[in-house]
Amino acid sequence: MTTSPLNMPPRIQSPLLAGLPAIAHGFFTRRGGVSSGIYASLNCGPGSGDDPAAVAENRRRAAAALQQGCDAPLSVHQVHGNTAIYATAPWPGEERPRADAMVTDRPGLVIGVLTADCAPVLMADSEAGIVAAAHSGWKGALAGIVEATVAVMESRGARRENIYAVIGPCIGPRSYEVGPEFPGRFDDPDIERDAFFRPAATPGKWLFDLPGFAAFRLRQAGIRHVADVGRDTLENEDLFFSYRRATLRGEADYGRQISAICLT
Repeated sequence: MTTSPLNMPPRIQSPLLAGLPAIAHGFFTRRGGVSSGIYASLNCGPGSGDDPAAVAENRRRAAAALQQGCDAPLSVHQVHGNTAIYATAPWPGEERPRADAMVTDRPGLVIGVLTADCAPVLMADSEAGIVAAAHSGWKGALAGIVEATVAVMESRGARRENIYAVIGPCIGPRSYEVGPEFPGRFDDPDIERDAFFRPAATPGKWLFDLPGFAAFRLRQAGIRHVADVGRDTLENEDLFFSYRRATLRGEADYGRQISAICLT
């Protein structure tokens, strides 16, 4: 994990993206912010019940950690769907488009997605000068958010063989317990369903490999360079917010960490 100067939160980086020229990225944790209570401390979710001023400061710190001059990373109103959009400039927070991925070719524009168990996916084609950030929960992954993001990148000049993709911290295959009906959602001849499910300790339940499925969808989309940071949000409470953890505890709300990328 990369440490940052004072008032700049630490971030997890992948060698796959860190080695690309003119690309800055970070999978931010819950550390290094100003929020308190269940939102401590780097909650970047404007849709949470946290103090909006604290969220704004946390987002500013995340952008600053990428050494960009913008006030905050650009984000969308995430809906667990398969819509990816092309972004050219910031929009007012209240006018966030309903989508689950952004693509940009504008240097200095930081784009990011919010997660609290779902898988963030950061992508870059440094040769074409195009980056993307996608929010990939199981619904979005199944609906094709990865494929939609790659298609928008391609429409702006990226080439699939040059795209590098990294799956960030999300709920891991040891933690994602699902009900007996869940695997049936993946009944598709193009999906190797059995590769992503194994019996859980609870009779009749299954464990689902979300990062493995996201990687599968990336490779299906023709992406050759794929990595996973291998961090489990449910297991690592000191580092990550988790929707499932909050639900199991009966907490009223939860924080969101941000994963961001930009062209420098």
